[in-house]
Amino acid sequence: MSSSSPAVRSCYVGIDISAERLDVQVWPVEQRHSVVYESSGVAQLIGVLQPLKPARIVVEATGKLEIPLVAALAAAELPVVVVNPRQIRDFARALGLLAKTDRIDAYVLARFAESVQPPPRPLPTEQQQALQELVSRQRQLVEFRGAESNRLRRTRTLAVRHNLQIHLAWLDKQIQDLDRQIRQLITESPCWRQKDQLLQSVPGVGPKLSSVLVAHLPELGQLNRREIASLVGLAPFNHDSGQWRGKRFIAGGRAKVRCTLYMSSLAAAYHNPVIRSLRQRLQHQGKPFKVVLTACMRKLLTILNAMVKNGTPWNSALCCNLS
Repeated sequence: MSSSSPAVRSCYVGIDISAERLDVQVWPVEQRHSVVYESSGVAQLIGVLQPLKPARIVVEATGKLEIPLVAALAAAELPVVVVNPRQIRDFARALGLLAKTDRIDAYVLARFAESVQPPPRPLPTEQQQALQELVSRQRQLVEFRGAESNRLRRTRTLAVRHNLQIHLAWLDKQIQDLDRQIRQLITESPCWRQKDQLLQSVPGVGPKLSSVLVAHLPELGQLNRREIASLVGLAPFNHDSGQWRGKRFIAGGRAKVRCTLYMSSLAAAYHNPVIRSLRQRLQHQGKPFKVVLTACMRKLLTILNAMVKNGTPWNSALCCNLS
């Protein structure tokens, strides 16, 4: 008789990140660890995790704080996934866990890793991270400039107006400098340069949207139209119950991409023949403005996705059927 060894059950790891410490939960073996969040602590953690061969390691997106840890885990060939914090809080509520501590968060992340098993995605390269940070910084300054412009319109004191005018001039220069750096980075990469040229061949798509798509949506051209719409947050969700049919709505996704796409779709809805035709048809059907514009955003995104996938520049006759 041949004896078979018992099956080894996969383990899952959740890591809660704070500025000074990493709280770690290994599930279902009930191991807990806590290390300082510096190079020595990360190396110690990797030494603990590698022999366990976890099926998935899940961490929350924490505004760039997770990047050194994720890079180190990926370099050690450990299957790390960065997830949206909103998903984790919703999952914690589903488990009946309303309290929030670092130790509980690590436990929830480990349970989430086991139950959902989110697919790992390729980590951005250093060049991609640099482009993302430049694009994000430019957007921050543009938003700040808008706030300062509003203050200038409301201010009557000459000294304050003069100060605001000086600051606005400085912001304009900084925004222009960042724009030059962004365009230089894109131009220096043959892959990004080709994608940028394809995107900007579309009426309604300018350098701003193209830069955001190259920086924050590297999956463009690699997914189908439903997947790319869902990733950006333009896939409508049903809200039905029994005989009742509620309004469809969009939620989640990549807000930075969606906000810039919104502004470009406003222009495309009047100047791009394909998007303009869609807008006119929906308006004639009596659709609300938000519904019309959301449909235009999704149509524009799926056209761009198909163009990048096929490597074909804008052609209004072909793009009617590309998406």
